[in-house]
Amino acid sequence: MSAPPRSMVRLAATSLVGASIEWFDFYLYGIAASLVFPTLFFPKGMPAVISVLASLSTYAVGFLARPFGAVVFGYVGDRLGRKAALAGAPVVMGTATALIGLLPGYAVIGVAAPALLVLLRCVQGLAIGGQWGGAMLLVVESAPPAQRGFYGSFAQVGAPAGVVLANLAFLIMDRLTDHDAFIAWGWRVPFVLSAGLVGLAWYIHKRIEETAAFKAAARAFGAAPRPSPIWDALSNHTRLVLLAAGAFLAVQVSFYVAIQFVVLWGSNPDFGLGIAKSTLLTAVMCSSAVMAPSLLVAGRLSDRYGRRRVYLWGAVLTAAWAFAMFPLIETRQPFLIFLGVAMSVLTNGLMYAPQAALFGELFPTQVRYSGASLGYQLGAAFGGGFAPLVAMWILEATHSTLGVSLYMAGACLVTIACVFAIGTQREMVGGTL
Repeated sequence: MSAPPRSMVRLAATSLVGASIEWFDFYLYGIAASLVFPTLFFPKGMPAVISVLASLSTYAVGFLARPFGAVVFGYVGDRLGRKAALAGAPVVMGTATALIGLLPGYAVIGVAAPALLVLLRCVQGLAIGGQWGGAMLLVVESAPPAQRGFYGSFAQVGAPAGVVLANLAFLIMDRLTDHDAFIAWGWRVPFVLSAGLVGLAWYIHKRIEETAAFKAAARAFGAAPRPSPIWDALSNHTRLVLLAAGAFLAVQVSFYVAIQFVVLWGSNPDFGLGIAKSTLLTAVMCSSAVMAPSLLVAGRLSDRYGRRRVYLWGAVLTAAWAFAMFPLIETRQPFLIFLGVAMSVLTNGLMYAPQAALFGELFPTQVRYSGASLGYQLGAAFGGGFAPLVAMWILEATHSTLGVSLYMAGACLVTIACVFAIGTQREMVGGTL
């Protein structure tokens, strides 16, 4: 049973705002891990490449924690309701982000600084691991069958919106402070201010209603004993969970190479191009701003042409563009840098937009939160979590970005194979919600 049109607009807006807040907090860490943390949270005198790799390792920890967040919040979402899980995630995220902004550096508390940084990054990962499933199901389970791709894409817009907000916050602080002040306290301001967003997120999610699909499933099962939803998803839907993870791999690898590795490599004068960080942050921010509305278009295309077809278009185009992006950035021309990043995230969006509906339609209601979230977050852990690290290792080993392009294209081939395999099991258009 779908929600009325007016209710769907409100649900879509709620999903978008909530997801944007969560991703804003998560992406703040990614930018700081490239620009600030190597200097602040690790010993002085370390080679530049080593300190950067150490910082990126703490960044990857957040991705490794995301599947555990899918387990915890998936259980809550499938047993107690989508609303309960979705309300808790931003509180956890905002608290961890604000504490990172208050964390002393290595010069003050020594090895405790990176240790606490890793711990708080894990908490961020737990929160984001639970947020996506709730934001996605809020709209996908309520949307008319012929519009699930379109309304589901609103939850996906939260990711580029968070990138825009995070980059904008750092750009503002970069303009308001000199280099020393930025390192000392300027970077902390967006982290600490995120505490105020917790109240906003909580207010938004307290106003939403539980989805009709969950209510119907709860009535059908009643008080009858049921296995843990995560155990049910892993034991009875193992193949779908793994295929979902593989389908998400290229989305994560290409996205985090474009928005994370490009800033790190492009701005570093020791092993990169030495481009001003403001130029690269602006390129990423503007590219994400262009990506956001394109996701709504791609979601609509998936309603018309099918989830898998649009997804496959995106994988093929992303693989091809991987070989054009780096030469454009290497020109050091601002517009060409923007073009390189923008086209990468736009082709990526052809995969990311229909993903909410695609994953939602894969699993039965009683395990949908757990199954979809776990597939998504496993793909994120092995894709996005390691993408900047792998790209850095390839660059250091080969002194060329060609290997990074091959890495991105290889991830796309894995995704293409998994999306085809999903199609052999179940037709996606129209779904089974």
